[in-house]
Amino acid sequence: MISIKVGDKAPDFTLVSKTANGPELVKLSDLIGKSNILLLFVPMAFTGGCTAEFCEISQGISAYDALDAKVLGISGDNPFAQEAWAQKEGITITLLSDYEHKVTEAYGVAYEQFLPDINLIMGGVSKRSAFVIDKAGIIQYAEVQEHPKDMPNFEAIKEVLGKI
Repeated sequence: MISIKVGDKAPDFTLVSKTANGPELVKLSDLIGKSNILLLFVPMAFTGGCTAEFCEISQGISAYDALDAKVLGISGDNPFAQEAWAQKEGITITLLSDYEHKVTEAYGVAYEQFLPDINLIMGGVSKRSAFVIDKAGIIQYAEVQEHPKDMPNFEAIKEVLGKI
């Protein structure tokens, strides 16, 4: 698995987002150049940590807007489950379904074994991760958490966004 680091070109992808108009394809390269991008990978919908993270981001989205950043949340859940989760919890960021875990693998953030303490084998589940991509498509910040309860450093992310 490749590990993406600061200075690398962000791997392009196309994922599905469930919108009010139905499923829509979102292609990273179509967003490059329009704003900075904050990619947030989370293990799965409807879990405590993932819900807390995306609800907090949704409530503070104006801070990211002010930093010219588009926030995208990625999980391996299907887009219909993501939509139900967003509606139930008031999540307003764009959620992208990496159902086949290809983007998770391309960014090098897939667990080989999720929750090893209980021997739960769910390969491909995303590690909680954050990547800031500038308008040129270059990674300016990369953080990958090994434990699913650990959150990214959002103050450091905002600091980087403020400098690019």
